[in-house]
Amino acid sequence: MKLLIVEDDAMMGASLQAALTNAGFEVHWLLDGESALVALSNEFYRAAVLDITLPGMDGLSLLEHLRASGSTLPVLMLTARDTTRDKVQCFDSGADDFLVKTTDMEELIARLRALIRRAGYVGRISVGELMIDTDTHVATQNGQLLNLSNREFDLLQALMIHADKVVTRHQLEESVFGLSRNSESNALEVHIHHLRQKIGEASLKTVRGVGYMLVKP
Repeated sequence: MKLLIVEDDAMMGASLQAALTNAGFEVHWLLDGESALVALSNEFYRAAVLDITLPGMDGLSLLEHLRASGSTLPVLMLTARDTTRDKVQCFDSGADDFLVKTTDMEELIARLRALIRRAGYVGRISVGELMIDTDTHVATQNGQLLNLSNREFDLLQALMIHADKVVTRHQLEESVFGLSRNSESNALEVHIHHLRQKIGEASLKTVRGVGYMLVKP
């Protein structure tokens, strides 16, 4: 599982990277918020650990930017200060958890794993000749790579988890668009149309007035 660490303190960053790597994570360590924004737009991470005090764009500003864009990435905030005000700021900005930097690594790793489980980590899913790997964000059909956008991947994942069951429009919008969902938009239908073209018309059934269903072969 790939994790992003954004921490400008060299000693703390190296300790986090070593501990999380030893725990089996693939760790990408960056030193500032601007670099993290670029990485988050180009890479898929299972969770992020953000320091509050960063050069340039601080951790809270980075987190607020993520949430405003609709990202539901699990985020654990780190700070050297353990005050109620700091905790409230973190949670108000959209943090999923909060730890002080003196916390031992075992607790941090346990909390990260809990955040990832709550976010719905499922690993690999197979339905017939379709397979997705939620760690690598790779989808294949009959062993051939499917070229899916991030939202098409999220849509396929939601449908595969509930294969042969109707998934409502509301459930799919929540899975694909999260907080940026707009019930007036036809964006879901557009993504369904594109996904059908890539996996085959017969695989994806419309249940009129309810939602959609991925049909098992």
